[in-house]
Amino acid sequence: MTILASTTSAGTTLPSWFLVVAAVLVSGLLLVGPALRRRYPVTWWLLLGFPVACCRVIRTWRPLMAGCGLAVSRRPALTVVSGLVGKGAPPPQPLVPRFGLIRPTSGGFWLLVRLLPGQLPEHFVKAAPAMAENWEVHAVRVTSRKPGTVRITASVTDPLAFPRIPKQRGPAHLLRVAVGALETGTAWVIDLRRVPHWLIVGATRSGKSTLINALVAGLAPQPVALVGVDCKGGMELSLYEPRLSALATNREQAVRLLAALVDLTLDRMTVCRAARVRNIWGLPEQDRPVPVVVIVDEIAELFLVASRNEKDEAHAAGTALIRLAQLGAALGVFLVVAGQRVGSDLGPGVTALRAQLGGRVCHRVADPGTAEMALGDLNPDALKAAQAITPEQAGTAVLASGDGWERARSHLVTEAEAEAIAAEFAHLTPHLPELLDAK
Repeated sequence: MTILASTTSAGTTLPSWFLVVAAVLVSGLLLVGPALRRRYPVTWWLLLGFPVACCRVIRTWRPLMAGCGLAVSRRPALTVVSGLVGKGAPPPQPLVPRFGLIRPTSGGFWLLVRLLPGQLPEHFVKAAPAMAENWEVHAVRVTSRKPGTVRITASVTDPLAFPRIPKQRGPAHLLRVAVGALETGTAWVIDLRRVPHWLIVGATRSGKSTLINALVAGLAPQPVALVGVDCKGGMELSLYEPRLSALATNREQAVRLLAALVDLTLDRMTVCRAARVRNIWGLPEQDRPVPVVVIVDEIAELFLVASRNEKDEAHAAGTALIRLAQLGAALGVFLVVAGQRVGSDLGPGVTALRAQLGGRVCHRVADPGTAEMALGDLNPDALKAAQAITPEQAGTAVLASGDGWERARSHLVTEAEAEAIAAEFAHLTPHLPELLDAK
């Protein structure tokens, strides 16, 4: 009997100790929470913020779906009324979309939701602001990954307010540069091997030059050739001149330089054909030509014309750029075209060139036509997001490609830092005599 009594006593005290320990742990976390949030925000989020957010999502899901018109009645209305009058039964609960496991990210969470019959992803996109309000998060983004489901991604804070510079792990990949942060909290990476040609637009002080600084700073230590076309007298790209294999500072020089780049591309085509490979990456490493990244600043200066002679030059420059965009990806020539204003009024050459530039970055712009030219043919939602960027959000941009769109912000790389980096790695500048002869 004594043994049974002690066993029962131990069994009843074990849950009490467990509750005490749990209470102590929770109290400790709450006490150190503010300091933990300041010094280790990711740890704070995973230990405290994320569990609370999960409870909030589960608690508000059904009323939220009903309030946003995303719940469906289980019976026709007349049947429900008849059942209530005849039997006094409570109305059946409406059918709401089911969601899967809530998964944490470094600054938020995401979940997959299965659509009910008749629902479209657009219905959830419209409900995104209500989700953010009910879940007390900074923003909610809805994307469609496959038919019948949507992915809901929530960001607790604005990761673009103070973007963190990602740590470099291992050697840098060729033609791949981390230039900033995405709104998901992950690194914004421009990979020219995956998306070879880019269009970057933005008004003065919108962050366009800062993005180019970050891109050049990341490419300078790599075994690549950098070529500049800056028809504003080299005011922007001359900062990088020690690291540039060639620089054109007016339209006449630009026409010659772009023509030389086309010839270089055709020569590489001959080499690949002789080696029976489809691109330069199929060549042996010792025979592979150096990749060339062509940075064109202020594209409008190439296309604006005031005389017949300028019209011929603009046409020649536009034709050369289009040929480089069509042929360059496989032959190691990549384009980064930037401008404050890019519109169809600059001529049909701009529209034809735009079609070849698969990557698009749109900062705050001064006219809606430029945003339309950059993003309108890819995603209307991206266009709306770009038009909502305010002057206070310098560096913030919307980037889009065939894979979708994201909000992002580039790291602040000053002109002095970019100039210092170009000088530091000047010894890596490849010598391309065919381009120097074009000056």
